[in-house]
Amino acid sequence: MTTVTPLTITITENAAKHVREFTGKRPGELVSLRVGVKGGGCSGLTYDLGVDVEQRPNDKVIEQHGITILIDKKSYIFLAGTTLDYSGGLNGKGFIFQNPNAKTTCGCGTSFSV
Repeated sequence: MTTVTPLTITITENAAKHVREFTGKRPGELVSLRVGVKGGGCSGLTYDLGVDVEQRPNDKVIEQHGITILIDKKSYIFLAGTTLDYSGGLNGKGFIFQNPNAKTTCGCGTSFSV
């Protein structure tokens, strides 16, 4: 049986809460998060995450938990089906990309290959 990867990117409620904390925005205030992929890292591609207020003409726009996610079309190909979460565990705090398209990842989890 083949597993079908959903054609969206999901942000967990926990990650959305931490985005709000980092940006100083309260629930109800608009927050836009740019998610992307760029060349680099030990596995070939690295995740790029930042706050952005400008929607570009070719962006895919997804809204969840009061967060607007902006993704350029080239990055979207590599990120479809990804869940963005946040970990506050003993191994370090930070955002975690759970990407079903990644064939290999580096030890630190910030770069991947497809």
